[in-house]
Amino acid sequence: MREKPYRDFNGYLRERFGCRVQKISIDAGLTCPNRDGTRGVGGCVYCNARGSGTGASQKKQGITEQILQGKASLARKYKARKFLAYFQSFSNTYAPLNVLAPMYEEALRDPQVVGLTIGTRPDCLPDPVLDHLHSLSAQGNLIWLEVGLQSAHDKTLQKINRGHDFAAFEDATERIRKRNLPLCAHVILGLPGERAEDMLQTARILSRMDIQAVKIHLLYVIQGTRLARWHRDGMYTCLTREEYSALAGGFISLLPPSMIIQRITGDPHPEELVAPLWALEKGKNFQAILDHMEAHNLHQGKFYTPVPSG
Repeated sequence: MREKPYRDFNGYLRERFGCRVQKISIDAGLTCPNRDGTRGVGGCVYCNARGSGTGASQKKQGITEQILQGKASLARKYKARKFLAYFQSFSNTYAPLNVLAPMYEEALRDPQVVGLTIGTRPDCLPDPVLDHLHSLSAQGNLIWLEVGLQSAHDKTLQKINRGHDFAAFEDATERIRKRNLPLCAHVILGLPGERAEDMLQTARILSRMDIQAVKIHLLYVIQGTRLARWHRDGMYTCLTREEYSALAGGFISLLPPSMIIQRITGDPHPEELVAPLWALEKGKNFQAILDHMEAHNLHQGKFYTPVPSG
């Protein structure tokens, strides 16, 4: 197998722990200020009521049960020996600390869980929650914050009904890094109204920030969203696989070599996907990105411009 032209997350975890480490997706039954009416109405245009969740909380499965099931499945599939509890659906710092802290600590009680990765929004990171996560990190746990940015352009954030601006992400980054917690920024390629140059400019902006990782997602259309209505009415057209491969490869080439690329495409639920149907072909999509990068002699950092010192 050829070497990847970017620094991947599995390699980083293996370097740190000396074995295969896998994320276990946790659905904690939380919500989002863009869905409960605090920040906006109806959520982001691409998000439905499931919010990237597994549905486990609706089935009344507790965190410990989800971890045990995840461990069994991932150990069989990947021979994983250690795990990160991934609080994935909606905004997992959006609750009072006396609600969040027991959830985090329950996940960490499993001796094979070596840390947490917590998906959230930049406007849902109060200092008491960050202080608690810092204390968990100081106890030897690996604590990653995965913060949804999606785009560095306020015009786009407004169009997708994100409910925050880029300044909120800059503020969150500063406060996270003051506590020495690693930060992974989520971005989406193919957002409505964005040109290729807009997406690549997001990469350039992130490359100059104190960010340790990125996740790159394809915008796909799922049922029960405003984006699905836009797609039905001809107001939104999905990227082709070739377009996405070129954009993802170009995006990676602008990032510093030290940054970790946690993923390079999304992973839709098959029963919810409207378009593009090629988004379900994860192996082909991954290979298409690698093929594009090889054909154009691209690798992470090739076009990265360091920030001048002094």
